[in-house]
Amino acid sequence: MRIVIFCHPSFPGSQSMPRYAHWLASGMQARGHEVESWQPKPFFYTLPVPEALKKWLGYIDQYILFPIQVRQRIKGLPKQTLFVFADQALGPWVPLVADRPHVIHCHDFLAQRSALGEIPENQTGWTGKLYQAYIRRGYRKGRNFISVSNKTQGDLHQFLKASPAFSAVIYNGVNLNYTPGQAAESRSVLSARFGIDLSSGYLVHVGGNQWYKNRKGVLEMYDAWRKAYSQSIPLLMIGEEPTPELSELAQTSAFQKDIHFLTGVDDQHVVHAYRGAQVFLFPSLAEGFGWPIAEAMACGCRVMTTSEAPMTEVAGTAATLLRRRPLDELDSQLWADEGAVRIQQILNETAEKRREWIDGGLTNIKRFTIENATDQLEDAYQKILGTYHFASQTHTLV
Repeated sequence: MRIVIFCHPSFPGSQSMPRYAHWLASGMQARGHEVESWQPKPFFYTLPVPEALKKWLGYIDQYILFPIQVRQRIKGLPKQTLFVFADQALGPWVPLVADRPHVIHCHDFLAQRSALGEIPENQTGWTGKLYQAYIRRGYRKGRNFISVSNKTQGDLHQFLKASPAFSAVIYNGVNLNYTPGQAAESRSVLSARFGIDLSSGYLVHVGGNQWYKNRKGVLEMYDAWRKAYSQSIPLLMIGEEPTPELSELAQTSAFQKDIHFLTGVDDQHVVHAYRGAQVFLFPSLAEGFGWPIAEAMACGCRVMTTSEAPMTEVAGTAATLLRRRPLDELDSQLWADEGAVRIQQILNETAEKRREWIDGGLTNIKRFTIENATDQLEDAYQKILGTYHFASQTHTLV
């Protein structure tokens, strides 16, 4: 196959989607397919202007200059070229190739739902609403879609005006580096790396500052657990630098000395963090897939997550579940207390029971292998191409 992958630009600083696009490209290249990756290059974005204007100049690069370049480049490509959009947020570019073979990868519709007022925890301003509507108009021109979870597919179908020609769910694959190991060894490695005594274990959360990651809820839950029980196990918060709100919440905690925000942690040390943890806390408010759940299980870590899709879809029956953190502050304290009870129940498990949970997780994550995901994607791409015919200079759907 000849494949062109549309990717997010690198200049706004996004990491997860460029990594996903790179994985798509390398996976298809390894199967012998000819792959190109197209993304906007910074031009107006490089101009010396106040930081507040950078985003808007970036939009000019993405939605004015880049489409002009794409229209020129596609003229020289064979009709059989498959255009792959690495994310549905690239919707504004879909009309450029809507009459040619294409597929749109869908990760989550949280920004779309927020813009419509469906998520009270994430209010969207009027410019954000216009931007999300612009994205929606774009991907609605598409005909073929691949979603990372049934939850994401369900949201997609609600947003589309008509049934798509092709729609499949293909789960993400977990990196092969995520494997079980010795907890004591990993704790020793992390203790040396970060200068923290972790020899007796710790709780861990992995995630960014996005509203749906619920880092605030993790801190609330940890605080409630420390107040209710006499154990002094530290908490590792791996991800971005904390927001001012999170920093203040941690600093006002009576247990602040045991709360550690770790940034710039490489993948191998994240693996060690999973392996050495007594519990991985992942009480997300929402996700598109919930990758860290599968990563933690692959490392033999005990997992606690939210009792809503897609977290339940990824975790299966191999995780302890907690209801979604409520918006009401009084009820949220009850939620934190419930979480504290769940944490203590996990810590009190017998070695045999803990082993059962971990083995269940290792069995569960066999659904999420890189090889399986790549096989399914290759098959889906070929099926999509098979719905087009190229007998003439113009092509139409069969």
